[in-house]
Amino acid sequence: MFYRASLQAAAALASLSLLAGCGLLPGGGSDVEQKLAVGTTSSPSTLDPAAAWDNSWELMRNVFQTLVSFPTGSTSPEPDAADNCRFTDLTSTAYRCELRKGLKFSNGETLDAEAVKYSIDRIRSIGVKGGPIGMLGSLDRVETKGDDVVIFHLVKPDATFPFVLATPAMSLVAPGEYSKHKVRDDGKVTGSGPYLLDAYKPGDRSELVKNPHYKGFADRKNDAVTIRYFKESSALVPALKKGEIDATYRGLSAEDVVALEDNKDKDSDLQIIESVGADIRFLVFNPKDPAAGNPAVRRAIAQLVDRDALVAKVYRGTAEPLYSMIPKGIAAHTTSFFDTFGDPDKKKARKILTDAGITKPVEMTFWFTTDRYGSSTAPEFAELKRQLEASGLFRITLKSKPWTTFQEGFKKGDFPVFGRGWFPDFPDPDNFIAPFVGKESVTGMPYLKNEITTELLPQSRKESDRGAVSKQFERAQEILVGDVRLLPLWQGKLYVAAGEDIGGGERALDPQTVMQMWELYRKASW
Repeated sequence: MFYRASLQAAAALASLSLLAGCGLLPGGGSDVEQKLAVGTTSSPSTLDPAAAWDNSWELMRNVFQTLVSFPTGSTSPEPDAADNCRFTDLTSTAYRCELRKGLKFSNGETLDAEAVKYSIDRIRSIGVKGGPIGMLGSLDRVETKGDDVVIFHLVKPDATFPFVLATPAMSLVAPGEYSKHKVRDDGKVTGSGPYLLDAYKPGDRSELVKNPHYKGFADRKNDAVTIRYFKESSALVPALKKGEIDATYRGLSAEDVVALEDNKDKDSDLQIIESVGADIRFLVFNPKDPAAGNPAVRRAIAQLVDRDALVAKVYRGTAEPLYSMIPKGIAAHTTSFFDTFGDPDKKKARKILTDAGITKPVEMTFWFTTDRYGSSTAPEFAELKRQLEASGLFRITLKSKPWTTFQEGFKKGDFPVFGRGWFPDFPDPDNFIAPFVGKESVTGMPYLKNEITTELLPQSRKESDRGAVSKQFERAQEILVGDVRLLPLWQGKLYVAAGEDIGGGERALDPQTVMQMWELYRKASW
């Protein structure tokens, strides 16, 4: 989710009022214990970092530590469990970290160099398909020196490796509680992060309490946080209004955001905070499916999809059309799909199909998840179906599953076409290309493109100046357009809605767009 010079949270949209005779301070000004409740539609699919390359990271960031991380406002990784880290050679193939002194896991085990090595090695030994093993392609081996020094030896230069280490997938786990050969599935967490996971009920809630032994960068402004998981976006704002939750960070519908921004609900004491987003949505085509595996069918769909209409009708300005897998705001962004296909055109789409010998409407099934990306997902796919069928060239059946079973399905290659979202591991063009190609693609299906994997990515990873890699990534985008295995649709903005008495929302989303719960607090008055 990391190199770009700027992916920082935007300023809050709602201003803070100061009343005569009354001031507002962070919660630290009061002796009352700070307990908050935060709502989201993004529940974890796993509690084990070795299996997580999805929004499970949002819980993990708060209960685990990584060697380096992203404090609010930073644009490059800074020490967390490590005291310092650096490349020790000019070729960016040896990365050395020295640990903080006195670190311990919540079960009392020492967090030393061997524990770090164990945590990273088990990701590879378990090798979850579609999991974070795909992020460690440049790692050769992990070496320890004494109790406090870890050296990562890379098989090839990789200037992005520190950013990989900063992802929650590289969270440090207690060796005594985590098998090196299987994913932990007992619903518990043993980490060293800012919070302890006091209780967990899948699909319902996580109870976080302050870790009294934490040593790291997080300045915790509250004592405990309950994260509540909602199945439908429509329940989030009502829960806020009722005081059942204090804030929400994923899952607001476009209608909710627009209403809060326009202050249409005069009785609401809520604020809306907008952050720059690099999250994207796209379609994935299964090359083994008879229809989706036909390049002409994929190109015809690319020629028909009207992104402007999709964004206007479904997302109402809370998203914008995307014509590349690399979104706006990230180095090397292009409009490659628009440059190739132009505006939606039924005649051109028909010609693409007839030239390939397809004269009858193509029947296809599109799949989406019901509980990962918010309640606008179903209307989004209904609009895609409408657009494609209006051309007379397609007949689309829509099907859906909850995220856990949906994820299992696409990893097995069960779906001919399905929708995915991508919240960046780090704000660098590498992270919008590399995860989707190669044998370990996060789509669950290998996507072998040698020019990208053996030429363009290795060339770019030698360059520590990430603004100087545009040539390689512009070419990679051309290749993706030629294949149309992935069809970008839109990129979004991120919003935090909160009660007027809640502070810290503008600092809560880190450059990985992961919620740092410790930044939230209840304002105290005098």
